[in-house]
Amino acid sequence: MKATGIVRRIDDLGRVVIPKEIRRTMRIREGDPLEIYTDSEGGVVFKKYSPIGELSRVSAEYAEAMNRSSGIPIAICDRDNVIAVAGVPRREYLEKPISNGLSGVLSTHRPYTSSEKGGDVTVTEGGGEVSYLSPIVSEGSVIGAVMSLKQNGKMPDGSEKKLIDTGAYFMSSQTDI
Repeated sequence: MKATGIVRRIDDLGRVVIPKEIRRTMRIREGDPLEIYTDSEGGVVFKKYSPIGELSRVSAEYAEAMNRSSGIPIAICDRDNVIAVAGVPRREYLEKPISNGLSGVLSTHRPYTSSEKGGDVTVTEGGGEVSYLSPIVSEGSVIGAVMSLKQNGKMPDGSEKKLIDTGAYFMSSQTDI
């Protein structure tokens, strides 16, 4: 563990405030679920909980099935990282943090379609443009997304959008916060 030098007191209801700097750095937002762990030395550790991350094997298999049936490169992410890809090199995307642009799109709670004009949203800061994205919603909160990636500048058609929407709906049905 890394010491921060920040000390906080627990209030009479058992709450402790996580400093804004740490929340910003760790991308912890209001309402985010946190898992609590203890260690043998008496330490307490808070870790961001990702319901989609818990389904990483299912996500990977589903992305692979979608890619094989359609030929479209597919990525699935939670609110922080790419957790499954198919049709693209895994090392370029898998377990990499999502881009700030993609994080902004997720916060809108709406599907996203790339434009022909450019300036598109990338999956990671390193690249890979999103063609179409459908948010994964659980109990009213966006917990991730299923997306197709642009290939040769091709714009998404209706069948691609329906495929991605179906994937997002399926993934949301598999989660339980």
